[in-house]
Amino acid sequence: MPTWPITSIKELLEPTLNHMGYELYALEQSGQSGRTLRVSIDRSEPIKIEDCERVSRVVGPLLDHSRFIEGPYDLEVSSPGAERPLKVHADYERFNGKRVNIRYRSGPSETVVEGQLVAVDSAGIAVSALGARGRAPVIVHIGWDDVVAGRLAVAI
Repeated sequence: MPTWPITSIKELLEPTLNHMGYELYALEQSGQSGRTLRVSIDRSEPIKIEDCERVSRVVGPLLDHSRFIEGPYDLEVSSPGAERPLKVHADYERFNGKRVNIRYRSGPSETVVEGQLVAVDSAGIAVSALGARGRAPVIVHIGWDDVVAGRLAVAI
């Protein structure tokens, strides 16, 4: 499996994507043979298939010209999706007020809470979750050091 310079590729693509009005959300080398480059883009408005096509038409030639990737490769451009991971503090701030699923440390074990993200600050986050058996919602406060993983959650 080849190893591509992901950091250099990111540095190459970010200015162009930003100029086009997109954020480079994620970049990864994947696929069974390691010859697929997955580019995940985001912006304040929902990402449409036309956005992915537009970015693909620009990113492909940039990559080919850079020679960071030798030989054939597959390029996949997509959005982070409806249940996108929340990776950094800014993601939590951006989606404050939205439904989230948070896995966090609670003593020696891990717990999951799903509900509305109601607060984000330097100490951590707060999630309003339904109480047991139809009781009033409870606010769960989670410090940043205890957050294991977070993602947006789609209400069903």
